[in-house]
Amino acid sequence: MKQFIVPQFIDVEDKILGPITVRQFVLIVIGGIIEFLSFRFGDLGFFIVMTIVILALVGLFGFVKINGAPFHYFLLNIAASFKKPALRVWNKNFREEVLLEAKTEAPKKNYKPKSPLSTSRLSELSLIVDTHGKYKGEE
Repeated sequence: MKQFIVPQFIDVEDKILGPITVRQFVLIVIGGIIEFLSFRFGDLGFFIVMTIVILALVGLFGFVKINGAPFHYFLLNIAASFKKPALRVWNKNFREEVLLEAKTEAPKKNYKPKSPLSTSRLSELSLIVDTHGKYKGEE
């Protein structure tokens, strides 16, 4: 039988510059290109605003992980849960009035307290338990 090498750690991204992965490097390059274009074709105020926005977005999408998953997966999961929520509600048409009417008090039941066990009855129960039910007790 042939033996095949099974790749391991396939969910770990390749690092190219120290701790920076290929995806992070591409995001940084794209952010740098957008920054250069805003510097070249915009005025100083536009450039400063774009710098803050682009740095925040590149940092967020490139380096932030939520529950071990990249931020863009988190956004995709949020969009999917808004599109098709996992919580299923049986009948959405209930109004508060219907629920408040259903909260009427339950009728009180008359409970008769049990009489306390006498010492002879307790010793008889103890004997039944000790003999594992072989002694049936006085009926």
